[in-house]
Amino acid sequence: MSPGRGPGALSRDRVTVLRDRLTDGGYAAGWRAVRLLPAPVASAAFGAGGSWAAARNGRGVRQLRANLRVVTGLDGAALDELTRRAMRSYARYWQEAFRLPAMGPATVLAGATVAGREHLEQVRAQGRGAVLALPHSGNWDAAGVWLIEWLGGPFVTVAERLRPESLYRRFVDYREGLGMRILPLTGGERPVSAVLREWLADGGTTCLLVDRDLSGDGVPVEFFGRPTTMPGGPALLAAQTGAALLPAVCRFDGAGWRFVVHPEVPVAGPGRLRDRVGAAMQQVADAFAATIAEQPEDWHVLGRIWPDVGPDPVEAGGP
Repeated sequence: MSPGRGPGALSRDRVTVLRDRLTDGGYAAGWRAVRLLPAPVASAAFGAGGSWAAARNGRGVRQLRANLRVVTGLDGAALDELTRRAMRSYARYWQEAFRLPAMGPATVLAGATVAGREHLEQVRAQGRGAVLALPHSGNWDAAGVWLIEWLGGPFVTVAERLRPESLYRRFVDYREGLGMRILPLTGGERPVSAVLREWLADGGTTCLLVDRDLSGDGVPVEFFGRPTTMPGGPALLAAQTGAALLPAVCRFDGAGWRFVVHPEVPVAGPGRLRDRVGAAMQQVADAFAATIAEQPEDWHVLGRIWPDVGPDPVEAGGP
């Protein structure tokens, strides 16, 4: 036995291993089972699950409710109903994630509409790389399937390592099975920023989710009128490689999907690089806000966005 590690530590290790196995096993079972269900049955089940989660009013739901209050200015029963719809939308994302590999690209292409496609076409005609900056909204995996078909090849994205490692590998395999190229945020053979710069300089495309600053060292922006931070990586990569920075937002559209691509955000020009990156990310935040506000229930952020906006108290929105 290692010094300083008594029976209690070993017991905690066993609990951690058991928890990790149960987590991974649960996702694996979900992936298998949901694909076997008829689509209407799966949709009804996940929708009911979203409503149940909203009524249960856990910490994530209460944080989502607080976030949506900032977005909409709603409160009371109207905010409760919006939160319930948002949880049903979030459940739909997971239901589609489990089923997407079996759905095939043809289903996504038939059900998708793309606003602002001309911005992508202009960048491709110029032979430049593209950095698509996205929030956690709608089904970004379905948008990825559409983009791969449109590009005629893969794009690169970055995945945060999950615990357990087997679950991380499961998500990597899932997205690579859809045609994406996945880079680990940490622990890769080379720094992720170096690989992305090479990919973009060669005319490639990358998609990065940036509405949450998980590292805590992002650039200051105003988002829905409140101060927060967002990762500056998308704007920095565009400035370093000459790639186009394009904000894009995904949302649901009936039984299908709608993807909104905003015009290119300029990054080149006079002034310090740091200032240009900050100004560009502010424009990204403004583009996100404009589109999210049109259908806020499809913005799936159950974590803190603004430092001064924590989860609602337990009684808020509760049964």
